[in-house]
Amino acid sequence: MTEPLIEAVNVAKELGSGAAKVAALKGGELTLLMGPSGSGKTTLLSILGCMLTPNEGSVRVRGNPTDGAGPEELALLRREHVGFVFQSFHLFPTLSAADNVRLALDVRGEPWRAAKLRSREALRKVGLADRIKAFPRELSGGEQQRVAIARAIVGNPSVILADEPTAALDGENGRAIMKILAEIAREQGHAVLIVTHDPRLLPFADRIVHIEDGRITGEESGEAKLQ
Repeated sequence: MTEPLIEAVNVAKELGSGAAKVAALKGGELTLLMGPSGSGKTTLLSILGCMLTPNEGSVRVRGNPTDGAGPEELALLRREHVGFVFQSFHLFPTLSAADNVRLALDVRGEPWRAAKLRSREALRKVGLADRIKAFPRELSGGEQQRVAIARAIVGNPSVILADEPTAALDGENGRAIMKILAEIAREQGHAVLIVTHDPRLLPFADRIVHIEDGRITGEESGEAKLQ
């Protein structure tokens, strides 16, 4: 794919952290955005996902500039092109796994029957075909995060943005979640950007971008970390 899925240039946000640049996110890559707490990782992720607008600089999502876009336009870009995975899962406790996933299609106006089938297929892809009727309280942390990933991918977004997706999980579940995200990036052609400070995630990365005090300080190939 020649067209960047998301590209940010000279982005700055006045939240106590300075300016930041990030290279274009391209299909087929799993990129880690690494830095200490307070370095600006989540702020940059939120700007790339059109949840925050920068004070300076420009962001383009699948070639669509966000400069001057209003709330409805930004919401449309998020719905069409971005899937989110969070550290704390963000599942509705009174809804089953399938219904939690289906919500992502409801907001797009997907017909109920089609949304039901797609939500079940998304859960199958993350290994939860036998847990579609389970409620969050009946699922382990790793299973809840799989539901969250299924919800993120069910709309077939261009980019998956994940904020510390393994932080609430033990090592075994964390590795399982990273394998799923790596498969999404490499086998399905999405771009996956993961915010983390955990060096255990390095073996899964195609690219690593370092951020500190709100500024990108370096970038390297993930392959270098495996040598």
